[in-house]
Amino acid sequence: MPAPLRPRPAPAPDLLPKIIMGVDPGTQIMGYALIEVRGQRVDVLCYDVINMKALGSNHAVKLKRIFDRMLELIDEYLPDELAIEAPFFGVNVQSMLKLGRAQGVAIAAALSRQIPYVEYAPTKVKQSVTGSGSATKEQVAHMLRQTLTLPPIAEASKFLDATDALSVAMCHHYQKGNNAGVSGGKSWGKFLADNPERLGASTSSGKKKAATK
Repeated sequence: MPAPLRPRPAPAPDLLPKIIMGVDPGTQIMGYALIEVRGQRVDVLCYDVINMKALGSNHAVKLKRIFDRMLELIDEYLPDELAIEAPFFGVNVQSMLKLGRAQGVAIAAALSRQIPYVEYAPTKVKQSVTGSGSATKEQVAHMLRQTLTLPPIAEASKFLDATDALSVAMCHHYQKGNNAGVSGGKSWGKFLADNPERLGASTSSGKKKAATK
C-alpha cells in the first residue's frame, strides 16, 4: 500500500505576496505607487501622479478627483495596505489645511475598501530610503533607481512626485509592516475573496491580478 501523501507546509507568511500602495498627498499633484512584495523581492507595479492643475481653484472638485482615482487604483490592483506621507508643517496655514484634506480623502478611499493605512513622516521616509532624513527629492529618486527596476513613466516632469510616493511604499516595506493596521479592518483583496458577489464593477485587470495571486 502506498504511503499516504503528507500535506504540504503552508508558505511562510513573509513569502506570501503583499501589495502596498504608497501615496504622497498633494493639492495640485498627488503621487501614487503600487509595489508587490514577496519576502525581500519587490516589483514595482506602477507609479504615477494624479494631476489636478487643470481643475482650476475649486478644491472640492480636486478632492472628488482624488477619491475617485484612489478607488479606481484600489479596485484595479487590490492593495493590502496603504502607506501615506503625513503632511509637513509649513508656514502657510491655508495650504496646510488643504493638504490635510487631500490626505484625509485618500485615507477615506482606502477605509471605504477596508484597507488599513499607516502614516509616515517625510523625514522617516527619506531616512528609510536614503539613510538621510534631509535627502532631496532627486536623491530619493536616484536611490530608488539604484535599488529597483522602474517602469518608464510618460512625462519626465511627473517623475519626482511619483518616486516620492514610491519611497513611501518602500518605507512601509522596510518597516516590515510593523505599523500596519492602525485603522483595523481587512484588506480589500481579502474582502473580495470573502464576498465574491460584491466584485461587481471591478476592472478586468483587477480580476486578472487577483486570479494570478
